[in-house]
Amino acid sequence: MFSLMAFVGLLLIGPKFAKRQGQLERRYLGRERAAVERSRRAAGLDPEDLAATAHEPPPLTSPMAPERIIPLWTLGLAAGGAAVTSAAMLWRERTGPRRDSP
Repeated sequence: MFSLMAFVGLLLIGPKFAKRQGQLERRYLGRERAAVERSRRAAGLDPEDLAATAHEPPPLTSPMAPERIIPLWTLGLAAGGAAVTSAAMLWRERTGPRRDSP
């Protein structure tokens, strides 16, 4: 029962999670690009203009991107697997041969 509720909960929070996760990943990728630029400047290389490429989104920053750095489907798969395993054990317990208690 707990795994089914977890699965339903994941389905309900999925859209909100995708929106929030997209924001976090965009922020992370922006900070990563800024850190690379700082290290380029510290090494004495020509600086890149980050503002000129700011309108070009990094590969994973599209709000509709199906792949995220941290995907939610892994938790859904685990909850679904636990639900199927629990259902199989319950079915086996109910339909298995009856043992007479001593």
